[in-house]
Amino acid sequence: MTRRSREVADVMERRKIDILCVQETRWKGNKAREIGSGFKMLYSGTDERGRCGVKVVLSKKMKENVVDVERKSCRIMKVKLCCGGHILDVVSAYAPQVGCDEEVKNRFWREVDEMITSIEMEERLVIGGDLNGHIGRSQENINSIHGRHGMGGMNKEGELIVDFALSFDLSINNTFFTSKNHATYSSDGRQTNRFSVV
Repeated sequence: MTRRSREVADVMERRKIDILCVQETRWKGNKAREIGSGFKMLYSGTDERGRCGVKVVLSKKMKENVVDVERKSCRIMKVKLCCGGHILDVVSAYAPQVGCDEEVKNRFWREVDEMITSIEMEERLVIGGDLNGHIGRSQENINSIHGRHGMGGMNKEGELIVDFALSFDLSINNTFFTSKNHATYSSDGRQTNRFSVV
């Protein structure tokens, strides 16, 4: 994200995006700043090794609706907005990668759980993030939260994502839509798709 803030604002303006969650930003500190064309970036900075970092970028009309910002860690932040008489909680989350220490993973999921549990039932929730797991194609027991359009098989981290979505009655939105190639990330011959959980 270094020196790319203006590009983010340009893309959001061109595509008429009002809220954007960004992960692995590597910025230090916990701040907010204007990035051009009226867009505002709120961020929770990196860990001591200069990794991680999450942001929520808001359009001019959305930044006026900010009620609260909660920065849980360099991997999780929440922006509470008042929109059309409703409260919308937008969470930007960046889960530890496969191969990271189990305690780091467990701490991440505990913190996400605490944050989501603190949200009032009448508020609306959107999680935009990189949860670093493969959820695969839908299976019979998860049809309520998973559409038919996942990719490949499920890994251990994907099981955590599914368990999380089931426990909070959330849906994994991009699995409900088709596209010619909805893989947004490829590594070591495996493809995955980034998704929002609502």
